[in-house]
Amino acid sequence: MNRAAAKHLIERYFRQLTEGCGNGDCTNEFCASCHDFQPLDNNSAAAKALQLFKINAKLCNPHPSKKECDKPPSGSSTEGNAHLDDTMSDVDRFPHKEDFSDVHYLTENTVYMILTSCEEEGDYSALIRTVGRIFSNVDALMQSFRKDEPKTTENLDSLKLNSELGASSSSNSSNEGPDEMSDLSDVTVDISAVRRVYDKILSINQVEAALVNALIYLTPNMELDLEYLDVYETNTDYLNIFIIVMENSNLHSPEYLEVALPQFCKAMSKLPVTALARLSKLWSTYDLPHVRRMMETFQQVITFTVVSNEYDGVNLVNDDETVVAATQCLKVVFYASIQGGNVDVENNEEDEDDLESDELTLHELLGEEQLYKKGPRVDPLEKELGIRSIDSIKPLIPFEDFINESLNEVLEMDKDFTFFKVNAETKFSFQSCPFILSVVTKNQGLYYDNRIRMYSERRLTALYSMAQGQEPNPYLKIKVRRDHIIDDALVRLEMISMENPSDLKKQLFVEFEGEQGVDEGGVSKEFFQLVLEEIFNPDIGMFTYDDETKLFWFNSSSLENEAQYTLVGLVLGLAIYNNCILDVHFPMVVYRKLLGKKGTYLDLSDSHPVLYQSLKELLEYSGNVEEDMMLTFQISHKDLFGSPILHELKEQGDQIPVTKENRQEFVYLYAEYILNKSVERQFKAFKKGFLMVTNESPLKYLFRPEEVELLICGSRKLDFDALEKTTEYDGGYSRDSQIIRDFWETIHSFGEEQKKLFLQFTTGTDRAPVGGLGKLKMIIAKNGSDTDRLPTSHTCFNALLLPEYSSKEKLRERLLKAITYAKGFGML
Repeated sequence: MNRAAAKHLIERYFRQLTEGCGNGDCTNEFCASCHDFQPLDNNSAAAKALQLFKINAKLCNPHPSKKECDKPPSGSSTEGNAHLDDTMSDVDRFPHKEDFSDVHYLTENTVYMILTSCEEEGDYSALIRTVGRIFSNVDALMQSFRKDEPKTTENLDSLKLNSELGASSSSNSSNEGPDEMSDLSDVTVDISAVRRVYDKILSINQVEAALVNALIYLTPNMELDLEYLDVYETNTDYLNIFIIVMENSNLHSPEYLEVALPQFCKAMSKLPVTALARLSKLWSTYDLPHVRRMMETFQQVITFTVVSNEYDGVNLVNDDETVVAATQCLKVVFYASIQGGNVDVENNEEDEDDLESDELTLHELLGEEQLYKKGPRVDPLEKELGIRSIDSIKPLIPFEDFINESLNEVLEMDKDFTFFKVNAETKFSFQSCPFILSVVTKNQGLYYDNRIRMYSERRLTALYSMAQGQEPNPYLKIKVRRDHIIDDALVRLEMISMENPSDLKKQLFVEFEGEQGVDEGGVSKEFFQLVLEEIFNPDIGMFTYDDETKLFWFNSSSLENEAQYTLVGLVLGLAIYNNCILDVHFPMVVYRKLLGKKGTYLDLSDSHPVLYQSLKELLEYSGNVEEDMMLTFQISHKDLFGSPILHELKEQGDQIPVTKENRQEFVYLYAEYILNKSVERQFKAFKKGFLMVTNESPLKYLFRPEEVELLICGSRKLDFDALEKTTEYDGGYSRDSQIIRDFWETIHSFGEEQKKLFLQFTTGTDRAPVGGLGKLKMIIAKNGSDTDRLPTSHTCFNALLLPEYSSKEKLRERLLKAITYAKGFGML
């Protein structure tokens, strides 16, 4: 009955296009009787008729002069309905009260036909029932909205109809999809058609409720199918269900959030990795608004669930199935965002990690190999896709948008860390989805990992010492002289790295010769700072300094040996390992290289901006490159003494001109030389030292290059208002004490450099820790009544000892003097 009604309508469109309605004054642009109508041959008219049917175009009522000739011939299949042609109006196009129960799956045409029928009836119940029935049935939804709809639809027998109308070409109800879909030919859903259908039906309130109820009914069956029946392995089109459902632009609305979406996320999380990878690749071809909508949908599920429940040390968010499932679904969008953006899957540094030994370690003998296993794990989806977050140059959606602050607030990181290290197979850890965690939360996990390794090394030292009858040495002890700090540190660390590199995993304990100070962190901070001041001194020549960028870069013609660069890498690694912030100024490419990527042309914008601008102009130049630029594949740079050095980027480069055709190669080789080859010796030694400390930590797995820089250097943003809010008081001071109020007014009146000096004096570094100054937990303690003595500090504990000065002016004068001339350690 549906087929007959559709066929009858298309025939009328065909006659309207070929013969017209007979009205000489017709204004319908789709009618042959219209003055402006361009005549069509039968084939074109047949294809146009199907198109007009699809969009429900205007259909003229036959003019009285045409009614006779419009009647079907005697004996035709429509003879019994011949009177319909005389009286056909908008309300008579479809059979009255049709329930469409013979519709077994949906196509775009089917939905439009049902929708038109309902609009004419003024009753949408048939559409609501059909949508509810199809969207709640796995098989029906899986077969719906196929790309090959015109060839498979039962509602429009297109091939037969074309034959009857004399058409030689089939009509496609919707061939326009995302331009990139040609690369995903194995996906059988017509996504553009699905979007158009949703646009039509979501404006009807009752349909929304039907979709919500259908999803609630559908998802438990899907979850069981995927978990126990392996349905995807037997039919990969099962993925179509998830593709279709996720195109619903109303999924973020409250109606879905409570039951339907959580159940959907649980079902989706049961998909095998191969299916999730297909889904991620497909979504990566979508434009930004669609990818962002899906990201926000899963984020809303997580946030809604977290704020609707209470979590504590017993009732963990890790045990909330909805939050876990939505996080795993968000991971699919995360990788889609990376793939859809600007990526570089090549240009990887050689892996410096040592191969694991076949010998049993003491940890394995003690049954602790899970807790201390080497190296970061590889995410299964990442492996399937062959892409990592480090490969992303610019994702579709900024990385920061994937962080869920509500989740970070309730996450018990100590428990999560245990799941990550020990119970990964049985318990979910959010560290397996690090994109959702803030750098503060991840740093807490790294802190636990570092501390456990420190305690482990301390325990092993005790065991070895007992076995060998020696005195235990539980710390990494370094004793240095201030005026020979590089020599002393280099010799000591070099000996340790050669004799017993595992000692580098012990807690650092620094002692300055001739000074009395217990190293609870503050002495180490000064040690790091003095070492860096010495190493980055331009007179030594290990690094070059750019006055414009204020950044250091490796000196390719340095006379220093590799051990010096290894020391710098060791210092950076030890700083992370011992939770110290360093005042180092490297371009971001250094951290990218430390995490496994080579420097490329784009990295020059940060490290060598002048060169980058020149190469950019070369790439964009529209004139004659060879004649106007007169460049060859031979470049020149300066050595340590300012003398020019010539280097050929390829063999006989001085004889190869740079042209419009080969300028891309020239730029690539230029960047490759400056960022990689010219400093290969220095950087390899530097990275070796860094990995001596960090090769077994989850640093590479959890953190992006920007976050590694934050771990090492701290934040340049100094929010003293946040510091004031979190500062604690002792010894008789309180927030309301007059001297405390004077103190903060004085601090806020300082300039930027003075504020940095104050931080250096109080904490041992002029940078804010990860998370900002609000995470510092500074203590201000009373140190006697009014006096001429200067304020003092315990940098180990971020404690300021402040006498109760008699006036604000005296407080300012004494404080400025203390922070300006402070250096060295006395007895604490």
